Amino acid sequence: MILVFFGQPHSGKTTLAKQFSTYKNIDGDELRELFANKDYSREGRIKNLNRASDIAHYLNSQEDDVTLSLVYPYKEARDYLNSLTEDVAWVFLHYDDTRGREQFHVKDFELNLLEENALSLNTSDLLVEECVKQVNQYVNQKRSRVL
Repeated sequence: MILVFFGQPHSGKTTLAKQFSTYKNIDGDELRELFANKDYSREGRIKNLNRASDIAHYLNSQEDDVTLSLVYPYKEARDYLNSLTEDVAWVFLHYDDTRGREQFHVKDFELNLLEENALSLNTSDLLVEECVKQVNQYVNQKRSRVL
């Protein structure tokens, strides 16, 4: 299973991914540092996201469960991962309060949750434990459909 936590910066992606300690985690900030990718244009973001998707797909093909904690603002990049495997669960994280990283938000974030078939969690309203519980229920539902 590839479990993708996506949403604007500071929405809780990395925090939740770390709760799934048996999964291998690919974090967007760490990936950018590793590959020295400082290109935050649409093209630069898609290149970084597709690289993460390729790595996650490879790990998953080796029987590893993987979490991805990246912004994934573009449908094109999400579609790319979906084209690699059906074994993907998307969790969109968002928040209502001010967290101090709003200046880094992606202005042209493309999202249609119905189309994405994603679980949506408002991390302003839910504790980490509540998010983990909902994610586990969602993942179990997704796994039962794949089997």
